[in-house]
Amino acid sequence: MIVPFTLNGSTVFIDANSGERLVNILRKRFNLTGTKESCGAGHCGSCTVLMNNKPVPSCIISVFQVRDAEIVTIEEFSKTADYQDIIQGFEQAGAIMCGYCNAGKIFIAQRILEKNMKPARDEIKEMFAGNLCRCTSIENIIAGVKLAGAIRRKRKNVR
Repeated sequence: MIVPFTLNGSTVFIDANSGERLVNILRKRFNLTGTKESCGAGHCGSCTVLMNNKPVPSCIISVFQVRDAEIVTIEEFSKTADYQDIIQGFEQAGAIMCGYCNAGKIFIAQRILEKNMKPARDEIKEMFAGNLCRCTSIENIIAGVKLAGAIRRKRKNVR
């Protein structure tokens, strides 16, 4: 079946079997290796992408679900000012970015900050419940998101 979707701002058409997973399509057909596969069940966050501006685990998204959707990978998002806010916040907080689960951490932080640039600790912790990170503590992640929010507020001149 031919599936059209927008990938990192460009319309693409792929010929795929209905059971093919988005994570494999991104990695094998488009060489977008920033999307990692780990648990294969949507529980760890390593394969996170933005689908229609929401973070989703690409390991449980089948190709038919992306028809006419907009997919943004970490490679494209890393070119944005919003990405830089998050990276700076994480760095300042000492949140380690090993490279494996970065997409999950970054896209979840983005989702939080899109809704609220001054998120509460509990809100951050709840949103990160489905992101398994072994390289840094949840406390550093929470601090990083809060700092990223402050950086973004300053950049956007919002109080």
